[in-house]
Amino acid sequence: MRRVLIGGVGMVPFSTPSRGEPYDVMASDAVRRTMVDAGVGIEDVEQAYAGYVYGDSTSGQRALYQVGATGVPVVNVNNNCSTGSSALWLARQAVASGAAECVLALGFEQMERGALQLKWPDRPSPFGPFMDVAERAQGSSAAPFAAQLFGGAGAEYADRYGMAPETFARISVKARRHAANNPYAVFRDQVTVEEVLASPHVFGPLTRLQCCPPTCGAAAAVVVSDDFARARGVRRDVAIAAQAMTTDQPSTFEGDLGRLVGYDMTRRAADQVYEAAGVDPLDLQVVELHDCFTTNELLSYEALRLTPEGSAEKFIEDGDNTYGGRVVTNPSGGLLSKGHPLGATGLAQCAELTWQLRGEAGARQVDHVTLALQHNIGLGGAAVVTLYEKVIA
Repeated sequence: MRRVLIGGVGMVPFSTPSRGEPYDVMASDAVRRTMVDAGVGIEDVEQAYAGYVYGDSTSGQRALYQVGATGVPVVNVNNNCSTGSSALWLARQAVASGAAECVLALGFEQMERGALQLKWPDRPSPFGPFMDVAERAQGSSAAPFAAQLFGGAGAEYADRYGMAPETFARISVKARRHAANNPYAVFRDQVTVEEVLASPHVFGPLTRLQCCPPTCGAAAAVVVSDDFARARGVRRDVAIAAQAMTTDQPSTFEGDLGRLVGYDMTRRAADQVYEAAGVDPLDLQVVELHDCFTTNELLSYEALRLTPEGSAEKFIEDGDNTYGGRVVTNPSGGLLSKGHPLGATGLAQCAELTWQLRGEAGARQVDHVTLALQHNIGLGGAAVVTLYEKVIA
């Protein structure tokens, strides 16, 4: 397997649905920014992977044709909320295997207002088994299905360790504080713990300010081989050191709500990455993780081995999840503040971590970054964990 580099990244500022542009406009803009960053032309792209959840079967072609990417294979990817990182996973495989030298990974989403209510009246819902487990554990509810699952998992954790609701709220406060320095983020106003807790109740410990908003946006990355980068003068300072994708295991459906929302598949993917790269999670300086809800950010701290099981509350209270602490989590503001356009999220995480490793994150810059971890999950389910490293010439 060959070394794989991130040759260029780009994204558009995320927006609320009322202000979002059509998906093809956002996607083509993100691609153009990425190609400029990489210093190559669209004609150099040999394959493209386009990730989105809401769209038609060839929405990727519609977006890419606008930038002249015709005649090359365009693979449309839909892996729920981990769609963007799934496109990146496929692009990396193509380059690592030698099948291509320059591959584009693109993610975009044009969303509507309101919580996701996914129903298929003419076929079985892929989320049926998940809701069956949740309803057995906590009864039925009219709350949005994702809030039931992630809120229930948070409530279960809080009961197990005697944790106060304020701990979850502090994650939202931290997210907004980080997002204040991110021009791509939707929500940059600061909030207090009291304001987070006073916002409308959603489910379990979750209030509205602890739930990521539906958002429109697009992001992309050019993935290249080391040989291609040397020959074309493409930047060689950020490499993918290791990457893993996992799906649900039997333990997902055994009744533990944390496992239901991806704890085990996250842990398995992270362990594969750490082993492949020979890296200890304590060596990480920055992490972009999937904070679709505050409860999932907290669970992910432990699933990714950033802190031992049962210690997330202390990890938060000690400030080890932010600047000045042990590892800066979601310097972008995360999904909670930046927004969560489903197909774009994984590649927006990639862009943020690439900027961090290059030292180009502006006021968000974390000191002395040499290793950065990305975590992106989707219910139904898939987890993609990617480790990036700074390449020292």
